[in-house]
Amino acid sequence: MAVLQKIRNRSGILLGVIGFALLAFVVQDFFSNNYTSFSNDVGSINGKDIIYEDFRVKVANLEKNGQQGQGMTSVQAANQVWEQEVSIALLTEEFEKLGIRAGESHIIENFKNDPNIGQNPAFQNAAGKFDIKKFKEFFKSNPEQAKLLGDREKDAILNSKYQIYSSLIKGGMYTTDAEGKFKYELETNKVSFDFVSVPFASIKDSDIKVTDEDYMNYMKKHPKRFKSDGTREIEYVVIEDKPSAADEKEVKDKVNKLLVGDVVYNQETGKNDTVPSFSSASNVAEYVSKNSDIPFDSIYKTKQELPVESAEQLFNLPVGQIYGPYMNGKYYCISKAMGRKSGAKVKASHILISWEGIDRVQKKEKRTKEQALAKAQSLLAQAQANPGSFMMLALTNSDDSSAQQGGDLGYFGPNQMVKPFNDFVFGNPIGKIGLVESEFGYHIINVTDKQDAVLLATVGQRIDPSETTTNNVYATATKFEMDANGKDFAAVAKAAKLTVNPAIKAKPMDEAFGSVGNQRQIVKWAYSDDTNVGDVKRFEIVNVGHVIAKLSKINEEGLMTVEEAKPMIEFIVKNEKKAEKIMAKMKGASLEAIASANKVAVQQATDLTIENAMIPNVGMEPKVVGIAFGTAANKVSAPVEGNAGVYVIKTKSVVKAPKLVKHDAYVNKLKPMAQQAAGRVIPALKDKAKIEDKRVEFY
Repeated sequence: MAVLQKIRNRSGILLGVIGFALLAFVVQDFFSNNYTSFSNDVGSINGKDIIYEDFRVKVANLEKNGQQGQGMTSVQAANQVWEQEVSIALLTEEFEKLGIRAGESHIIENFKNDPNIGQNPAFQNAAGKFDIKKFKEFFKSNPEQAKLLGDREKDAILNSKYQIYSSLIKGGMYTTDAEGKFKYELETNKVSFDFVSVPFASIKDSDIKVTDEDYMNYMKKHPKRFKSDGTREIEYVVIEDKPSAADEKEVKDKVNKLLVGDVVYNQETGKNDTVPSFSSASNVAEYVSKNSDIPFDSIYKTKQELPVESAEQLFNLPVGQIYGPYMNGKYYCISKAMGRKSGAKVKASHILISWEGIDRVQKKEKRTKEQALAKAQSLLAQAQANPGSFMMLALTNSDDSSAQQGGDLGYFGPNQMVKPFNDFVFGNPIGKIGLVESEFGYHIINVTDKQDAVLLATVGQRIDPSETTTNNVYATATKFEMDANGKDFAAVAKAAKLTVNPAIKAKPMDEAFGSVGNQRQIVKWAYSDDTNVGDVKRFEIVNVGHVIAKLSKINEEGLMTVEEAKPMIEFIVKNEKKAEKIMAKMKGASLEAIASANKVAVQQATDLTIENAMIPNVGMEPKVVGIAFGTAANKVSAPVEGNAGVYVIKTKSVVKAPKLVKHDAYVNKLKPMAQQAAGRVIPALKDKAKIEDKRVEFY
């Protein structure tokens, strides 16, 4: 009691201490772990911040739109929005520097080029042309729509400014007659020379020594080619949560017993229940629902729709008979044939001829219903007279999107098409060509194939890891994580009979992670300020198991590592080393002396140009040909390092191209290259810009 009284007397102090401790914990957590997440911007371009909240909304909208199509992850959406934001910010700077403005005429022209606006009947006059008055009147009388137009107008202004900017660049990138003349000379000036060539292949790779310093020196000479945004190298071990042999046996035993029947204990009634065999079940659908992880399917299936490995046996199974057990993916199955239908699936082609008033069809030409019928009857006669022409007739005449496939609609089942179409194809034999009318227009139909189908009742039980197996896997993964922390990752894995996967080199916004697919959580962990080289962490992956990852290396922004660049430059650096050895031996007063010293022959090259620098028996050597043009006649050159080896040349003659008054043809060859300059603007602006990317803090 005395102790309790003391606690009561000092309860105020105690509560204060507890409160202070909690506050300290929160403050520490704020500063040590989550401080960066309170940043208001997701990055900056040349000092201009990109506000996170605005960025987040754009990402959410793009992700939502992407999911309506092929799907898009939040990281993919963030990457796409980031590229857009960077491009817009850099271009906007340029617009402001140049004083580019977009007037009403520019904006209206941009709207007109948008099919949703320019081709909208609400904004067209009687002649079917865009009418600016109708456009303005519509939004004046529809204030809600006018609000939506405001956002579109911002895009139109930006696009209009870009059109002006692009035109200015294209206008500035003209091609002069002097450039045309130079092009003409590159193609037409000819040089002939004798040469001695010692190929790089004459020296074995084992005869030269290339160090990491050599690779680094090469990269430093060409820094832009080997620029790296920085990566994290992550080694990892995968411990799969998959069924054990005991799990497989348990499921297979259960399914096998259904072939002969079984007696099982019913916990609810406290009695044994007799489970009949699959073959003797009186109500097959009910039997399947009670004993299968695969629900009963009453749809007839063609052979192509059955499991590939067992399709032949299942399709030819007599009605009432059972096939199995067999594996279908992760399911252990037995199937019973319930029925067969002839011609259950049909393949057909059609030509659709529609008429004015049917808005759901994009017609190739305007026509009345009477004109449509006349055309359909004419096409029917042509198709019946020559069935082989059906594909071409569909391609050139059909108003349906299937025209691109020659009218082929593939295989389909009953009631998948409109009734008149359905009745014709299922009521006529293969090869029948006829005409029907539907709500879409007139169809000239060709029945090209029919397939039989079977009805199967399948009992399938999925083989999944049991709770015991999952617990064992978890224990193994947890133990490995603890054992590997601070120790030799590979050695611990080897002792545990586990395989260390090759290190992933992850960039800040990557999400793909080797064999386990998209695992953004692992990449984000590697880039966390709290994660250091050598740290190990376990990640639980749905439908996979556990990934134990180790941050093995941090490659900072700048030049690539030697390991990254080596596959790209190894042969170049090795050839440089070989060139040094070859050049030391290519000495002599004449080509014949040099050839003799290197045990090769003197060769000839005739009438080569800079644009066609293909040396016979050697390959493309523009540098060698260029030096031949610049070397005085009958003078032996210094050794020249080319693409395939080292050369010494003696120029015999240079034939200049005949003079032309104008070089228009060559100017025209160069013009397309100049016009492509607008497409290189954004990469050039990015290269010069100061861009800070903090997306990794948010995604």
